[in-house]
Amino acid sequence: MNRIMPTTWLCIAIMLVPIVHFMSPVMKIISMPYNLLGLLPLGFGIAINVMVDKAFHRAQTAVKPFEESTVLVTNGVFRMTRNPMYLGFVSILLGICILLGSLGPLAVVVLFAILMDRAYIRPEQEMLANRFGGEWDVYRKRVRRW
Repeated sequence: MNRIMPTTWLCIAIMLVPIVHFMSPVMKIISMPYNLLGLLPLGFGIAINVMVDKAFHRAQTAVKPFEESTVLVTNGVFRMTRNPMYLGFVSILLGICILLGSLGPLAVVVLFAILMDRAYIRPEQEMLANRFGGEWDVYRKRVRRW
């Protein structure tokens, strides 16, 4: 399962959110025009992922979670979160949920976050600890996971 790219899971989750919304409508919690506030986390998630992708390419290190990093990137958005891409993915999903305005699709967001944590974040952080040792420990203690 962990050879599937996180972006594939994101696409699956993006498709599931409206399916859950329309197939199993649970309480409508946000109505028009307030649901348009969902554009904020959606835009944030897209922007943070673009910034992170550029940061990895500038540092000339692996973007894919299965490849070993050559550089520990700690600047830019990495000063605030150790996993900005996953935070961006969750923000994108949350934005879509807010746009739809119902409660049910939030379950997809929660399940997606758990999947990312178990299948990608934990193994990646173990790999970074093995690769960067003390430098990783200092960074990990200074910057939160999400």
